[in-house]
Amino acid sequence: MALRWQARLSIAAILVICTEDTLSLNDGTMEKLERHPNQGRPRQQMIDHSIGLKTKPEPTFDFTQPTNVTALIGKTAYLTCRVRHLGNKTVSWVRLRDIHILTTGAYTYTSDQRFQALHRPNNGQNSEWSEWTLCIKWAQERDQGIYDCQISTIPLKSHQFYLNVVVPTATILGGPELYVGAGSTINLTCAIRFSSEPPAYIFWYYDGKVLSYDSPRGGVSVITEKGTDVTTSWLLIQTAAPSDSGEYSCKPSNANTASIRVHVVNGERPEAMQTGTAGPILSSSCLMVSLIILDEIDIKILKIKKIINVAFEICLIVIIVITLDELNT
Repeated sequence: MALRWQARLSIAAILVICTEDTLSLNDGTMEKLERHPNQGRPRQQMIDHSIGLKTKPEPTFDFTQPTNVTALIGKTAYLTCRVRHLGNKTVSWVRLRDIHILTTGAYTYTSDQRFQALHRPNNGQNSEWSEWTLCIKWAQERDQGIYDCQISTIPLKSHQFYLNVVVPTATILGGPELYVGAGSTINLTCAIRFSSEPPAYIFWYYDGKVLSYDSPRGGVSVITEKGTDVTTSWLLIQTAAPSDSGEYSCKPSNANTASIRVHVVNGERPEAMQTGTAGPILSSSCLMVSLIILDEIDIKILKIKKIINVAFEICLIVIIVITLDELNT
């Protein structure tokens, strides 16, 4: 029995010694492993230090930018998406009409060569921001719609823009019906808006035929003023007669045709029958100018015909000034 206990104690002692050696060996090994080969501090200290690092901010959009963009037909449209803290993420432009990916980063993924990706990298004081622009050359009516600027985060972040493509339009003021008195001057004003450039020409039509300024009737003239925003053409027909009644049309080279129907009526004052905003003002203004001229110019020196011509020229100036004022308002 004593021998048995002695044997058990010996085995236990051997196990303890072996265990201590193993632990000692393991401790030594762990101490070596815990020390970085290039640094003299334990790994535990390195882990504690890494916990204190700041996480990178999430990418965000600049929501202060306008999201409704207007472009003239035939010109280049630009949709600019500003992103902050993009990091290693990418920006894509998607046309929502057909869920078509147009661009990703600086690359274009469409066979339509009118589309192009433009990128302005971080710079200077605004190093946190970057701009990603979708460029659409020679914009067409079919390009109108919603475009989505997307950031490749999880979940996906998106910011929508609406492109409105405007077409040049022609409008005759005072339409669609205009009544004037016999013997007065017919004044038709055609305004062309939303044109990328002034029209090359503007034709006036009477009942479907090109109006001749050199016809035996006489008294027909056209004044055209080309501007960057609005181009205006005035058709003036002196001494209107019932035979001048009919449909008058204005046809610019780059816009639709605008029409108005004119009625010349006997026995009424033109200012009483003229419809629209310009009629009464123009007629009364010309009447006042004519009276002033007749009152202040010596009839003995000038002939009646010259007086009438001067009055008519001033009337034209008044008509142009008042019409331009109405267009601006």
